[in-house]
Amino acid sequence: MKKPDALAALAALAQDNRLDVFRLLVEAGRALRSAREAKNASGNLAVSVLSDANFAFWTCTLWSDERAMRAFMFAPAHRRLMPKLLQWCDEAAVAHWLQDSMQPPSWQEAHRRLQQEGRTSKVDCPSAAQLDFEVPPPKTSRQLKLK
Repeated sequence: MKKPDALAALAALAQDNRLDVFRLLVEAGRALRSAREAKNASGNLAVSVLSDANFAFWTCTLWSDERAMRAFMFAPAHRRLMPKLLQWCDEAAVAHWLQDSMQPPSWQEAHRRLQQEGRTSKVDCPSAAQLDFEVPPPKTSRQLKLK
């Protein structure tokens, strides 16, 4: 483990961890690009990606703290990619929460929190499900843990 990652992991033990869950209807390559960037970002503790039905992809990232998460969100590579979601997706949603555990939640828990605490993200051509914030539960047969 690299020194900055080790320090971030130790710091995480003393505070709540920031968890982010995204659900997007987008092509696989595009979903994985951001997940790979998150995996290598300072302060990232875990990244999981789930390939669901109908080209829906879920990503779950666990961060040492909110500062690390925001640094990733505002990094040039991520900032260039995220505006393209407006055209790439017809459904997108996000949820953020704090948790004590350094382990990512189950996909069922991520879905529950997304439904209860999440919000839709702006897309240019929203589906009916996006307009009604209807997010079907994930089918967890194809997942990838990057970190």
